[in-house]
Amino acid sequence: MDHSSQPRSIDILLARYAESHRNHINEIIHFVCIPLIVLSLLGILWAIHPVVAVAATLASLYYYTRLSPRFAIGMGAMSAVMLGILAMMPDMTVLPVSIAIFVVAWIGQFIGHKIEGKKPSFFEDLRFLLIGPLFVLSFLYRRLNLAY
Repeated sequence: MDHSSQPRSIDILLARYAESHRNHINEIIHFVCIPLIVLSLLGILWAIHPVVAVAATLASLYYYTRLSPRFAIGMGAMSAVMLGILAMMPDMTVLPVSIAIFVVAWIGQFIGHKIEGKKPSFFEDLRFLLIGPLFVLSFLYRRLNLAY
């Protein structure tokens, strides 16, 4: 049996995620809000201790590498930029700014899903909390004609 004709896990997950993200306005909202949510989550973890944020990043990159090494490279670059931003922020601002971004970005996400008329994918499968950033990154990869 030829395994190369079988869809990869990443392709299946992205296709399932896309099922509730077909409305163009919802997609745009996600392109803005998902990176902000990732930044804010890293910021909340950074406020606990920078090592916690780095450890969470490494754990997610391990998962991403198992799904798609090329996506892991993109997520690693994005995470490095975000961790760099957090490192440059004054310590006392990281937590309040991160919480504010987190709340506003999630409100945006739920508005997008109200417009879409479908509930967020992670309500059915928590893995989609980690697939959302890859969904956004997949658009960039396709635009740059990069395989993932």
